[in-house]
Amino acid sequence: MSSVETVSALERRLNASIPQQAIRGEVATRLKKIGRTAKIAGFRPGKVPAKILEQHYGAQAHQEALGDALQRSFAEAAQLNNLRVAGYPQFEIKTNDLNADLIEYSATFEVYPEVVMGDLSGETVERLVYELTQADVDGTIATLRKQRAVFVPVDRAAQAEDQVRIDFVGRLDGEIFQGGEAKDYPFVLGVGRMLPEFEAAVTGMKAGETRSFDMTFPDDYHGKDVAGRQVTFTITLHRVEEPKLPEVDADFAESIGITDGDVGKLQDEIRANLQREVESRLKARNKEAAMEALLKVALFDLPKSLVEWEVQNLMQQAMRDMESRGMKVKDVRLPPELFTERAIKRIKLGLLSAELAQKHDLMAKPEQVRALVDHYAQSFDQPEEVVNWLYANSAQLQEMENLALERNVADWVTGQAKTADKAVSFKELMGN
Repeated sequence: MSSVETVSALERRLNASIPQQAIRGEVATRLKKIGRTAKIAGFRPGKVPAKILEQHYGAQAHQEALGDALQRSFAEAAQLNNLRVAGYPQFEIKTNDLNADLIEYSATFEVYPEVVMGDLSGETVERLVYELTQADVDGTIATLRKQRAVFVPVDRAAQAEDQVRIDFVGRLDGEIFQGGEAKDYPFVLGVGRMLPEFEAAVTGMKAGETRSFDMTFPDDYHGKDVAGRQVTFTITLHRVEEPKLPEVDADFAESIGITDGDVGKLQDEIRANLQREVESRLKARNKEAAMEALLKVALFDLPKSLVEWEVQNLMQQAMRDMESRGMKVKDVRLPPELFTERAIKRIKLGLLSAELAQKHDLMAKPEQVRALVDHYAQSFDQPEEVVNWLYANSAQLQEMENLALERNVADWVTGQAKTADKAVSFKELMGN
């Protein structure tokens, strides 16, 4: 027999018992297994008498058997009482004598909430809109030209977009600090590789000039020795080089991947790629706006255990991302509260999406998944190979299915709420 108490909105306590007989058989089985390899002085493995095994390993076997019995008993009681358990239960043994005929216990745990959603008709979903223009295509080509620029020496003062080569020495309290000295150091003015004050000092210098200036490093500068401190730099400029952009011709088209050098094809391919990217970003941003509206009308709380798990998952993801960027994360301690709001959003949206998908038949359709797969594959040189790889990779295909589901939910939300179109600039759209 078992009973369930309501501790709080989402917390429950199950009270139940386990007959000792259900444990004894498991203890005997465990002892028999241990006896096959147990090493006890005076006996060969597999030949240890049962009584001796009981003396050495009985307590361990009983504890393990009791743990398994608790898990089984809890699972059966949860199913019998139609409990949707969230997280792991905390067990408490109520019986002092663990050899008693009946062992009583309690398990405290959380349950999933009933997903309750308010009225969406009062919410407004702002939908971003944008139409690709020839200026966007031209701007992309200009960027590609800059990326393929070669630098040629010029006899004039350095200005933005020039590449300069300098010697520099930085002194803190009269001493050269670590990382404060370099010879024939190249960098491009205006791309943000150096601090603004440093670039400002170099701008306007000519080859052969030397200049000294004071500069204060930002308080959050990665070099702790100089962060927030004033230093004195001496710079000698050796060379000024301006960028020479390639012509938009057959050679340029070939460098972009147009094998026959057709500039018209280059334009068409860039336009097609930009169109795909614009559509993807508009859908992503508009989906996000719809999901925010959905969150506003979510009228339920979340189990603490689910939030804690999701926070840990997000923290681990952040650590892996930092490692992939070459950062040393061994001693990094990320505050959990940085991830709490995002964790709550993800869990709520997951529960809401699952509920809506079931109620309104919003599960991903095979043709929707295929369309997403094809759209993704088009950005690769061998689209068909990417399609085959995705369909052979269950984890990656699941991501596509999840994306299709999210879009279905977002479309449903947009259909229930008010909508307002908002024009967005190309720069703003592509910069997010």
